[in-house]
Amino acid sequence: MPEIIETTVYQLSELSPSVREKARDWYREGGFDYDGYSATFDDFERICDMLDIRLKTHAVRLYSGRTRDVSSIWFTGFWCQGDGACFEGSYAYAAGAARAIRTYAPKAEKLHAIADMLQAVQRRNFYQLCADIRHSGRYYHEYTMLVTVERDSPSGQAMTSNAETTIVEALRDLARWLYRQLETEHEYLNSDEVVDETIAANGYTFTEAGRRFG
Repeated sequence: MPEIIETTVYQLSELSPSVREKARDWYREGGFDYDGYSATFDDFERICDMLDIRLKTHAVRLYSGRTRDVSSIWFTGFWCQGDGACFEGSYAYAAGAARAIRTYAPKAEKLHAIADMLQAVQRRNFYQLCADIRHSGRYYHEYTMLVTVERDSPSGQAMTSNAETTIVEALRDLARWLYRQLETEHEYLNSDEVVDETIAANGYTFTEAGRRFG
């Protein structure tokens, strides 16, 4: 014979402080939606566009069984030594990139420095440098980006000294900047205040011991 068992459930705010923390841990460990980083990725895509970094795309499968193309940006985080972010694409000179970056992100000094670095090395090479950026290996951080730099010179001129190293470091600096943005967003999304708001907005309820009920 089936039995009807009654269980008293609670809103997060109705739990004791210690039990409330258990409920938050449930959300952080299993309930967190990684689409929460979409704004950071959108921001990064706009910055890449200003720098004329054309991100590659790859297909991801949706719950409906269909697929959609997303930019080839990856990251792991935020607690292991090998964590980081990387991306795939191609780079070429973009006129006015340094000015565009400053207008878009006036306080992002690291981005300003990256744009200036690329501008300076391109000037020394008559704006003919381009690069291919590929991911290699099973980890995701700036050093898993294989960057091949070339000079598209009609007369076959070689790159100036340290031009390749400068381009590689600038692109890796951009990956490092992205990781820091993701890390900041992660800390914000997992703060008690935001977690509490999200749990309340989704109507999650818990048992007296802090286990999710519904």
